[in-house]
Amino acid sequence: MQSSLRTRRRPIDFTVRLIFRIAAIFTIIITVGILIALLVPSLEFFAEVPVWEFLFGTRWAPRFADASFGVVPLVTATAWTTVIALAVAVPLGLGAAVFLSEFAHHRARKVLKPILELLAGVPTVVYGYFAVQFVQGTVLREWLGWDTGSFSVLAAGFVMGVMIVPTIASISEDAMSAVPNALRQGSAALGANRMQTSLRVVFPAALSGIIAAIVLGVSRAIGETMIVALAAGQQARIVTGPLEAGQTMTGFIASAALGDSRVGSLEYNTLFAVGLLLFISTLVVNFIAIAIVRRFREAY
Repeated sequence: MQSSLRTRRRPIDFTVRLIFRIAAIFTIIITVGILIALLVPSLEFFAEVPVWEFLFGTRWAPRFADASFGVVPLVTATAWTTVIALAVAVPLGLGAAVFLSEFAHHRARKVLKPILELLAGVPTVVYGYFAVQFVQGTVLREWLGWDTGSFSVLAAGFVMGVMIVPTIASISEDAMSAVPNALRQGSAALGANRMQTSLRVVFPAALSGIIAAIVLGVSRAIGETMIVALAAGQQARIVTGPLEAGQTMTGFIASAALGDSRVGSLEYNTLFAVGLLLFISTLVVNFIAIAIVRRFREAY
C-alpha cells in the first residue's frame, strides 16, 4: 500500500520540483536581462562622462547647454524621502504587527489585517495627489503654517511611509505569529507580562523576518516613483532639510522618460545610468539584509 502510494507521488513530486526549478531559473534570467538592458547604455554614457564626475558631482543638469552630470542632488533627495518614509513606516508597521500578533483577538485580527492591507492596494498616483493636496497644501502650509512652497521631500516621504506600513506590518506579523507558543508560555511562567513577552521574547525570536520586512520597505521606498514625482518636486538640487523640494532618482527617470531625447544620445543614456545606480543601491541593501538575516535567524 505504501509502495503504491509512493509510486503515485513520484510523478507529482517530480513535476512540482521541475516547475519550481523553471520558475527559479526564469527569475534569474529576467534579473540578468534587466542588468544587461541597464548596463549597455550606461557604458556608452560613462564612455563620455567620467564615473567620478557622475558619482560625486554636485550639479545635475543633463538637458542644459552647459550640461552637468553630477548625481549627488538626486541621491540626496532620494535619501531624504527614504529616511522619512522609514521613520514613519517602521514604528507604525511594527506597532501594528505587535498588536495584531500578540494583543488582538483572533476575530479582530481577521477584520483589521485585511483593512490594513487595503492600503497596499491604493494606486501610488492617488498617494501622490494626497501628498500634494492634503499633506503639503493643507497640513504643512495651512495648519502648521510652514513656508514649504508647493513641494517638499517631507510630504513625499511621509505619504510614502504610510504606503509602506502594510508591507512591514503584514510580513512582521507573519514572522511573529510563526514564533512557537512555547516561548510565550515559558516567558509567562517566569512572571513576564504580555508586553514584556512581546518585546523581549517574541520580537527577538522573529527578528530575521522583521528585518526582511524592513528591507522590503526600504527597497520599495527607494524605487517608488509616482509619489516623489508628484510631491517632492522636479528641481534637481542638493536637499539639506526635509522642508525643501528636490528631485529623486526615480522622479528624474519618470520626467525624463517623457521627453523627446533622441535614442542613443548622451541625454537619453542618462536615464540608464541613473537606473543602474538605483539598481545597484537596491542590490546592496538586499545583500546587507541577507547577511543580517543569516546572522540573526532562529530555527525552532
